[in-house]
Amino acid sequence: MVFSLISRLVNGVKGGVVGGLKGTADIASSIINVVKNTTVTTLKETGGFVKEAIDVPASLVKGALTGVGEIGATTVKSLKGVVNGVVQGFMESGWEQKPAIQGAVGQAIHSAKELGLDIGEAAVSSVMGAVNGVKQVGGDTVSATKTAVITALATAKEISGDAFNSVEESLSAGVEGAKEIIEEIKN
Repeated sequence: MVFSLISRLVNGVKGGVVGGLKGTADIASSIINVVKNTTVTTLKETGGFVKEAIDVPASLVKGALTGVGEIGATTVKSLKGVVNGVVQGFMESGWEQKPAIQGAVGQAIHSAKELGLDIGEAAVSSVMGAVNGVKQVGGDTVSATKTAVITALATAKEISGDAFNSVEESLSAGVEGAKEIIEEIKN
């Protein structure tokens, strides 16, 4: 049952994103709103059942990235927009900021690895997307940055030591405040 729900979420979001972006001249600027609106619609359709069942933000990111890829736009830059849209859609639907960030950032990094994208760049894009999404809905950007950085590092560590080192270096150089967060969690 959980697997079929995950599959429905991924395929539903994929279809929504493909439909929303097909024929769009400026895909990059449209991704955030298309993904946000698709996330809100998906959460309304699945209702309270989803809240108890699975890590939904990860499924939505996976579906959105699959949809973006289907129209030929999967890049590290699209990760930022997808994560931003999922986080905004979740928070606007009444979900908590932390699980939205954890699921979205974690899946974005796993997807980047699967797609052969640079994991360090993907981590920076997904962390920035999460923080921007939280900012857009009036959430706590300081805690969002910390949650996103910690999630990116933990996900990279699951992948490999090299991935962890790449993500740590990229975040330290590319995300404001990340270096301090990394130092804080090392101590």
